[in-house]
Amino acid sequence: MSKFYVVATPIGNMGDITYRAIEILKEVDLILCEDTRVTKKLLDKYGINKLTMSYHAQSKLSKTDKIFELLEEGKNLALVSDAGTPGISDPGAMLVSQIKERFNDIVSVIPVPGVTALITALSASGLPTHEFTFLGFLPHKKGRETLFKEIKDSKRTMVCYESPHRILKTLESLNKFCPNKKVCLARELTKIYEEFKTGSPKELLEYLTKNPVKQKGEFTVLIA
Repeated sequence: MSKFYVVATPIGNMGDITYRAIEILKEVDLILCEDTRVTKKLLDKYGINKLTMSYHAQSKLSKTDKIFELLEEGKNLALVSDAGTPGISDPGAMLVSQIKERFNDIVSVIPVPGVTALITALSASGLPTHEFTFLGFLPHKKGRETLFKEIKDSKRTMVCYESPHRILKTLESLNKFCPNKKVCLARELTKIYEEFKTGSPKELLEYLTKNPVKQKGEFTVLIA
């Protein structure tokens, strides 16, 4: 029986990888990567010399067929993303679904847990964590206003990912729909410029506007 491992990798600090993940990556026949150049840096650090193949949102159907062919041959594969847990706001989720549908119990899909920005941010945010809803990346247009209304009415912590290019727009929307909510911005998690900043949407908007350098990096946004 072939094994398909879903392996979590560090979101910044390369030390945040489990011993098990390293051992699995050393043992598999092929590693599927969001970007092979990014994964190579991690593999080189831990002395892992394995064949890699790219798999991402733009991958053609022929790439999926090749993965199926390898699994049918009895090969063991590992799926990694550039950072974090594959399948969480990541095209890997579709591949896992296709493998489960096509191979049923013939291929074992095995999670190798580790870091994800969602849980990392929640753990140090100081916001309520007993109930939360993860929204992934917010839509740019369609359904955006409806989603912010949902955030406004929510009684649980809401979490989303946001890019540096859209963080100000998101804070403007939060200030419009829920100005009194407490918001935590978790920026550049586990990296050298990691920062947690909490306040109202207006306060955070003013903070980032006055400090443009703080607009850089990837954001996890948490709304209490």
